[in-house]
Amino acid sequence: MAEIIDLNLISDARHQFRKLLDARGLSYFLKKDGHRLFQIEQSKVDMVVRNAARARPTHLPRPPRPALEHCRREIRRELIRRVVEAMLQTGL
Repeated sequence: MAEIIDLNLISDARHQFRKLLDARGLSYFLKKDGHRLFQIEQSKVDMVVRNAARARPTHLPRPPRPALEHCRREIRRELIRRVVEAMLQTGL
């Protein structure tokens, strides 16, 4: 079965992610009280995808669930990449 990918949704979610990242910083997406050194707060990733889906024009249908899941994975990957990049810059 083919995977459903909504490129507009991913683009909008990345835009929302970058805006939040610029405004709040990387630590906004990480849990503060987790037992791990860096743990992604899934609710923040969900919020980015949900806001991107809501920002779509009303004449377009809601994105299908597989497209939303793919978008969440893409945002998580970008977030993980940025966390690793920050760790390398600080020497951890």
